[in-house]
Amino acid sequence: MFIRLSLMFVAFGLICCDRSSEIQKDIFAQGAIAGVLNASEIDEASGLAASHTHPGMLWTHNDSGDKSRIFLIDSIGQKRATLWLSGISNRDWEDIAVGPGPQPDKTYVYIGEIGDNRAKHKHKYIYRFPEPTLVSTDTTLTVEQIDSIKFVLPDGSRDCEALMIDPDTKDLYIFSKRETAVNVYRLPYPQSTTELMEAEKVLEGLPLTLIVAADWSADGKEILIKDYERVYYWKRNGDEPVSELLTKDPILLPYHQEPQGESIAFDYFGKGYYTLSEKAKGVKPTLMVYKRIEK
Repeated sequence: MFIRLSLMFVAFGLICCDRSSEIQKDIFAQGAIAGVLNASEIDEASGLAASHTHPGMLWTHNDSGDKSRIFLIDSIGQKRATLWLSGISNRDWEDIAVGPGPQPDKTYVYIGEIGDNRAKHKHKYIYRFPEPTLVSTDTTLTVEQIDSIKFVLPDGSRDCEALMIDPDTKDLYIFSKRETAVNVYRLPYPQSTTELMEAEKVLEGLPLTLIVAADWSADGKEILIKDYERVYYWKRNGDEPVSELLTKDPILLPYHQEPQGESIAFDYFGKGYYTLSEKAKGVKPTLMVYKRIEK
């Protein structure tokens, strides 16, 4: 199934996204190894997001079936903290985002319980809590108070693996994965934590497939979307709606293909982007960095 969809994607992408047929090399440099992860418990990294309370560090988490925890790693892949999340489970966590939320003086962590390989779960969840400021970045702590945003998609159950937040509006965006041309959904702010929400489909048939990660830059100007083989980039013009921005041809950025690479994140300072692979095919999880080319 994966091979068939990949071939369909290549054919469809070449037809619909002419600008994506060549890698743009004057915005971000080729990838370099930032570091090999030193924590054996991070073996199925499925999400990545830049910390705001600890600039220069990144939050990550494992895929489905892991314990209810996320990890803080530094810019060379060394684990600095483990955060246990009380009262929730990891059915299929697929992505993580950091951005604004209910209290204007805080940043929040958003965890996407959105995976559904067999499209059998009606409800999806996004878990939200204030990003902690750690006294020591060599620590373990537990978060007790966690908001649960429960929602359905307007067109039925389907697999999703990419989540991002608009840093200006606080709207959350989710991408479907397995269609030959994926859909984009929005959960507008303020998201309810007491009632079931129905996500709004803002874009149908985006000519990409097997989307596994997405991120929105902290300054609100840039968006990254990733599949297993490519990284796509859009630069926003003012307050251009996502539904309009993503209809434009993306720029294809450098990407060193990873075994089961399912995560991407902008650097908090805007100096580049990171990807993080799972442990697969004998390769240890490795943090890659793609530095912005200064002009």
